[in-house]
Formats: sequence, C-alpha cells, structure tokens
Amino acid sequence: MTLPPDVQLLYDAVATPSFSTRESAVAQVLAAAMTERGIASHIDRVGNVIGTVGTRGPQIVLLGHIDTAPGTVPVRIVDDVLYGRGSVDAKGAFCAFIAAAARLATVPELPFRLMLIGAVEEEYATSRGAHYAAKQYRPDACIIGEPSGADRVTLGYKGRVMVTVTTHLPSAHSAGATASAPEQCMAIWQRIQAYCSAYNHDKPRLFDQYLPSLRQISSGSDGLYEWASATIGIRLPSARPPWQLIADIGTNGDEHTTLLFRDVSPAWQSPRSDAAATAFGAAIRAQGRTPGMIVKTGTADMNVVGPIWQCPIIAYGPGDANLDHTPNEHISIPEYLRAIAILTDALPRLAQRLGSSS
Repeated sequence: MTLPPDVQLLYDAVATPSFSTRESAVAQVLAAAMTERGIASHIDRVGNVIGTVGTRGPQIVLLGHIDTAPGTVPVRIVDDVLYGRGSVDAKGAFCAFIAAAARLATVPELPFRLMLIGAVEEEYATSRGAHYAAKQYRPDACIIGEPSGADRVTLGYKGRVMVTVTTHLPSAHSAGATASAPEQCMAIWQRIQAYCSAYNHDKPRLFDQYLPSLRQISSGSDGLYEWASATIGIRLPSARPPWQLIADIGTNGDEHTTLLFRDVSPAWQSPRSDAAATAFGAAIRAQGRTPGMIVKTGTADMNVVGPIWQCPIIAYGPGDANLDHTPNEHISIPEYLRAIAILTDALPRLAQRLGSSS
C-alpha cells in the first residue's frame, strides 16, 4: 500500500519501537526524515533528535518526545486509523511537527526560526531529554508535542512527586502487637491519602486537587527481618508547590521507615491570553473548527521547561489522550493531517505575535 509522505512518516515512526531509554533507532529514522524534507538535523549527546529551520527572527521550539510506554500494539491502518504504540503518545504530534516544519522550510526568507526537539525518556519519569534541552536553549516560545486533539490546545499540566516508602524491621510473631513491615508501610500511604483528602474536600475540579496513587508495593522476610516497599505518585495542583507537600508530609518516617522523594516537577499553566494559545486558536478557527482550551491532570515535559524558559508555551498534537498507554492506542489519519495544516498556519501567526511584542 502506497501512503502519502506525511502518513508514511508517521507509520515508519510508530513501526520503529522506542521504549524509554531505547530511542536510538527511531531517532535515526526521524533524523533521516527531516533531512529528506530539507530540515537540518542531528542527534545530540543525550539522544534527542534535533531539527532546525530558518536563520533569523524569533525562535520557536517544537518539543515532543520520541519514546513510548512499554507494550506492543500491532502497527496497522484500518479505515483511516493508524494503530500502534506511540501513535497518540506522542509520535503523532512530533511527526506533525516535522511535516509542518518541512512546509515552512520552503518559505523564502522565513522570518522566524524553528527548532524541533524529539526528546528521550519522557515516559521514564526522568525527562532526561527535556532537562538537557532546558539548559541548552532559550526560545521565544515553545509548543509541546502531546495529544490535545487537533482542535484543542493544552494550557497546563499538574505537577508530580514520587515517593518511595521503605520499612525494614526485626521479625515479630503475627499474634503480637507489633505492626508488620507492610502495615507500617501502608500507614504512610494512608497518611498521604488523608492529607490529600483533607486538602481536596472543597475543590471539585481534579486539576485543583492532590491526586495520590499507589503505584507499586512489595514485601518479604528472611525469617529474622522483614521489609516492605511502596511507590506512591502524587499529582500536584498548580496552587501548591512540591516543597509544600514534602514539608507537610515530612521526610522522616521513624527508626524503621524512610521516605525518599524524587522526580519532583511543579505544575505549570499558561493563561488563555498566552501568545501561543491565541495563535493556535486563530489557526483552528481558520480551519472552520471551534478551538478548545484545556488543562490535564497528567504531567509532561511542559513541567520541565516551562519554569526555566518562562516563555509562551502550550501543548498541541492530534489524538485522543484517553488512548495513551492503552492496548488499543490509535490515531485518526484525517485528524493528524488536519493538525499539520493547523501547525503550518499557527506557527507564522505565533511568530508575528512574538515580533509585535518585542
């Protein structure tokens, strides 16, 4: 089956496995695709694939991630729908970036610069690629490649803190009064739940709440000592910085229990008046569609670069985010193509806004 070039690009990217920390093959595929389309490309020292268009004017970074969650979804096209791991989260968005950038690369005397960054390890919770990029560049605006649906933009994401709780203590008879290691570990989880519930009680919107989740738990014993470990994830509202949660929960358990806080990311939300949001809203309306502005209860690379770059920033990309990480992950090809058209229109509009505000 012969596919249109932009659809073939997406098919090839999705068909190349790129689980977190193993992105090198898809980085090569995407670098070659950019070069073929007139976009200067290379792979940086941490494995991000980089593309550049234009030599003057304000710089807009198109930052997507090229890694995927674990699991294999057979790649196929059925009735204008492409199935496969990463089709929605988030190769669809990054391939749309490439296709739109290729169109803009043909514009004579392009009055702005584009930098495409296909970042590694977003799904691994380290966001290694985004952290590296955040230190290397200072763009005038940024578009994060995440599924919002082609007719919507995402203004913000909740923050995140991961907590590893570990209990290790001498074994005791189960008929005694001493709480077991699993029980002591779960007492911390219950304390975190109670803290979040108390904060959330008068906040009906999920985006404004703490959202705790018990991600993993394990335990064991060698007959003399017993242990238990739990991994807890907490999504943070924009009104509460991570340090406040950590201070309130406390970093110390007791003589047997330790709490390790890691992967700390504050929430980030741009205003509806953000230059990127208004530019994309205008481009969506130009397609005869009604734009929507949303916030998400997850976390993305926006949380990493937003606080550092302090520039207009939104997330945009085709696809239904409810399909992220699912065994049925798929993307509508017509929607993907519409997102390319919207990007091609929106980016010059954004550059114009950036120029008029400087």
